[in-house]
Amino acid sequence: MSDACNLKTCGNKKYYCTVELTLQVIGGKWKPIIIYRLGKEGTLRFSEIKRSIPNITQKMLTQQLRELESDGAVFRKVYPQVPPKVEYSLTKLGQSVIPVIEALCQWGSTYEEWTSEHSAKTKTPQMDDVL
Repeated sequence: MSDACNLKTCGNKKYYCTVELTLQVIGGKWKPIIIYRLGKEGTLRFSEIKRSIPNITQKMLTQQLRELESDGAVFRKVYPQVPPKVEYSLTKLGQSVIPVIEALCQWGSTYEEWTSEHSAKTKTPQMDDVL
């Protein structure tokens, strides 16, 4: 797993290692949650995604969906009708990241448990205590 420290380019993204590239595509506060929702619930309309992520603004959801679509992780289907109907789903590429998102969910559960178990302690506990 050797990634030389040379500047690389993938499309319009510049990066030094593939972790950096991965985080450019699926990182941030909202993208993993959007991917998780689409992975769990399947094809959703914009309003359904918004409803399932209450703290995201409409503007941010639009921006994040556009970026995920541009990067090939999300498919946007527009139906030619009035009022317009738009549905979002994961592409095969987007589906391939679900195991990573599930691993993040598991880590979050582990961290939640660790925090709860150690919140009353005065010393700084180590994460190894839970793992």
